[in-house]
Amino acid sequence: MNPKLKEKIYESLSAVLPITGIVLLISILLVPVEIGTMVMFITGALMLVVGMGVFQLGAEMAMTPLGEGIGVQISKTRNFILICLIGFSMGAIITISEPDLQVLAQQVPSIPNYVLILTVAVGVGIFLAMAICRILFQINLSTILIVLYIILIGMSLFIEKDFLAVAFDSGGVTTGPMTVPFIMAMGVGLASVRGDRNASSDSFGLVALSSVGPVLAVLILGSFYNPTQASYSSSSVANVVTTRDVVWEFMTSTPPYIKEVLISLVPVAAVFAIFQLLSRRYQQRQVKRVLVGFGYTYIGLVLFLCGVNVGFAPVGSSLGKDIAAADWRWLLIPIGMLIGYYIVKAEPAIQVLNHQVEDVTNGAVSAKEMNRCLSIGVSVSVGLTMLRVLTGLPIYWIVIPGYIIALILSRLVPKMFVGIAFDSGGVASGPMTTTFLLPLCIGACDAVGGNVMTDAFGVVALVALTPLIAVQIMGIVYQYKMRAAAQPALQGAVSLDAMDEIFEFEEDDEYDEP
Repeated sequence: MNPKLKEKIYESLSAVLPITGIVLLISILLVPVEIGTMVMFITGALMLVVGMGVFQLGAEMAMTPLGEGIGVQISKTRNFILICLIGFSMGAIITISEPDLQVLAQQVPSIPNYVLILTVAVGVGIFLAMAICRILFQINLSTILIVLYIILIGMSLFIEKDFLAVAFDSGGVTTGPMTVPFIMAMGVGLASVRGDRNASSDSFGLVALSSVGPVLAVLILGSFYNPTQASYSSSSVANVVTTRDVVWEFMTSTPPYIKEVLISLVPVAAVFAIFQLLSRRYQQRQVKRVLVGFGYTYIGLVLFLCGVNVGFAPVGSSLGKDIAAADWRWLLIPIGMLIGYYIVKAEPAIQVLNHQVEDVTNGAVSAKEMNRCLSIGVSVSVGLTMLRVLTGLPIYWIVIPGYIIALILSRLVPKMFVGIAFDSGGVASGPMTTTFLLPLCIGACDAVGGNVMTDAFGVVALVALTPLIAVQIMGIVYQYKMRAAAQPALQGAVSLDAMDEIFEFEEDDEYDEP
């Protein structure tokens, strides 16, 4: 086995094993699960581990070089209109390629699927072009985010409450495993050409702005269509008894994902072909490496999505329903927080972001520290979601104060952490959130008789919110530690200066003697 692939699969195993263990413990101690269903879950977990490992290697070989290359070429272009057109096109194409967007579109029957998909794609395209211009013209990210979120919060006050959570969730599903590696690498490529001291800080923020775009676009769309209803067909557990039933279930469920991922990758592969034809940036060996990377990405995403949707999602919905139906339904909150803490580590895009942060900061912010910080943030968000499911707490009461706190913090932390924090928010809400946490919340909501659209939906939005605060708090701690570390050095320098003055004084005295 390829040593690099082996390393990636091992990382995936360490990320997925805790959440698998938690579900197994719940099924043993709290909610009994049929053997066939549990075999489905474990099989899905194995496919998830292998799929995420293969995908990460593929993203590293294909998506990262392509994104960096396009970013570098854009930086060399002096034509403002051309820069905006390239940014818009890249954002729209990569968003349409995002598998999670298809899932979102099916949840809103009041709006045709293609209308919602195109709206979200246009939103991402416009704001990616804006994000590129921000890096090139060195505009402060915090200022832009404050203005945009004020507009977003203001618009949300005039939208039907049944549609509000879907609009906020749209920002999370667009920054998934296809989008993040490409956009993050593009940011690095854009900033690398500048070479100034703020270049590393400005390489972050593309995902942040790209996450705002679809929320605003869907809010505008909602004001035109004024949807009052949306439905969600909860995942049902397949009727499996024998191992043959399990194999058959996965075999029959895999072909749609083979087609779905192929459709997603074709536009990105076409972008690479056109870019290479025009720029001749990559040598023959590099082209082969990128093509192999696309192959890894394809296989990895098929295995990941099939494992998560077929094995994980139904079990999540079943567990949520059974726990909420019990007398001890309040356990949903600590259980949800525990699941949230570990599930974020299984997000493929999170690992890409964490390693990117470690590389750009030269290890000052390690991938391990980022993982811990994001885990705490997502844990809190899932706990708040379960509280909403049990009490019917409006999402306004959490989202609006949360964003206000995040925006205030953005004026207090180092610039680099603002971009990292808002990028983390978009990245944390990936396929694991939409295919396991969302069914878990929906199952619980059904059991307590709540409104799925207002009480269960919004988990993606909250998962995207709490990392904004958690990472910026980490930035404040990091700033404090750096200042504390610099203080002894400063004192040492002062002491050396004083010693020099004493020495000079003694020398003068010596020469003054008769």
